[in-house]
Amino acid sequence: MIMSRIEAPSDETTGNLIDLLLGGLPAEAVLTDPDVTASYAHDMASFCPAGAPAAVVLPRTVEQVQHVMRTATALRVPVVPQGARTGLSGAANASDGCIVLSLTKMDRILEINPVDRIAVVEPGVINAALSRAVGEHGLYYPPDPSSWEMCTIGGNIGTASGGLCCVKYGVTAEYVLGLDVVLADGRLMSTGRRTAKGVAGYDLTRLFVGSEGSLGIVVRAVLGLRPKPPEQLVLAAEFASAAAACDAVCRIMEGGHVPSLLELMDRTTVKAVNDLAQMGLPESTEALLLAAFDTTAPAADLAAVGALCEAAGATQVVPADDAAESELLLQARRLSLTALEAVKGVTMIDDVCVPRSRLAEMLQGVDRIAERYRLTIGVVAHAGDGNTHPTVCFDPADADESRRARESFDEIMALGLELGGTITGEHGVGVLKKEWLAREIGPVGMEMQRAVKQAFDPLGILNPGKLF
Repeated sequence: MIMSRIEAPSDETTGNLIDLLLGGLPAEAVLTDPDVTASYAHDMASFCPAGAPAAVVLPRTVEQVQHVMRTATALRVPVVPQGARTGLSGAANASDGCIVLSLTKMDRILEINPVDRIAVVEPGVINAALSRAVGEHGLYYPPDPSSWEMCTIGGNIGTASGGLCCVKYGVTAEYVLGLDVVLADGRLMSTGRRTAKGVAGYDLTRLFVGSEGSLGIVVRAVLGLRPKPPEQLVLAAEFASAAAACDAVCRIMEGGHVPSLLELMDRTTVKAVNDLAQMGLPESTEALLLAAFDTTAPAADLAAVGALCEAAGATQVVPADDAAESELLLQARRLSLTALEAVKGVTMIDDVCVPRSRLAEMLQGVDRIAERYRLTIGVVAHAGDGNTHPTVCFDPADADESRRARESFDEIMALGLELGGTITGEHGVGVLKKEWLAREIGPVGMEMQRAVKQAFDPLGILNPGKLF
């Protein structure tokens, strides 16, 4: 195992580490106060152990990142790359004695090119900031995780983030054209291209997307852009059963429609949103489906989809007339996770993705798991992708409930695999799903993954303990 080569540094090593880091970094870029470094120890995932970093480094230049990696290699000190720590799998969690390499200060948009339809950015650029900047040029950067006002492009690349618009526009990996990456030994490598096409050699760019900082440190990204689409219009459809809502999803996709958004909330989530925000959603609603179109004739598209929803058994279909009404309809979806968190105070958010044709079986299975474990589990889903977010609500002060929460989480992942799905559609593996990665890809797949890790990081210093 690669990871066994790295142990927590001794006090002597830590002292030497700080001195060597300061030899190539300004003093303000190296944080060592334990009360401060503790705040960088973990991301937003539950049930994921985190260690105490020896130092937190906040570089501003590529050269400073190279200096950190050369120092880490010389002393055999683990390095944990971080963005905004909004992740949900523990992929950014510190290990004891590591260097936490926070890239949030590298936050420049270096170029926006409307002709080539690319943006060149540093890893600390906030997703929403990039979206607004390219919007001023009539362009659009589609990947939009729910945390888009906080999360960074580097973090999005590391975890291969998705978002609400993936059903039409795809995920982060489809927009990363090229990368500059600092390798474990401090060398700088460029991958990919700026051109619209390119097939020279192995696609190393895609290899880094979703690698969770285990292969190298992304210090610059070339991102593909699209023309800015028209304002979308939204439709809300209420159903008396989750199965009927999932049937509507299948009818919409089979009918060749291309919504810009197709989201589902189950009855538990609808009730939680009502309890939190008094939105007046009918208590009889078993599932709420939200569809949107950003086409040149969205009203006609909504009408067609509304008819399919009614054919599937929708009890009410409400199309928006304008952008303001559309935003009101989307408020319930945006409040979903906050509302579920308010049920017990803490949640575990899964992101099992199944074939769209088996979405109803997934929701019905989660219902059975919730009943068996006597837990509140709400499901929100990027229904057009089959990407479900079963959200387990529990009281962390209750040891028995915490145990049941963890066990139910595992059962949900097992259910997803049984239905031909995957354990993660957009949150990544991190610490939380290491055991399940091995189950999904099998022993030969694990052997090949470890071989790739060995090639890029022979000492095992990059984000040890993550993925496998």
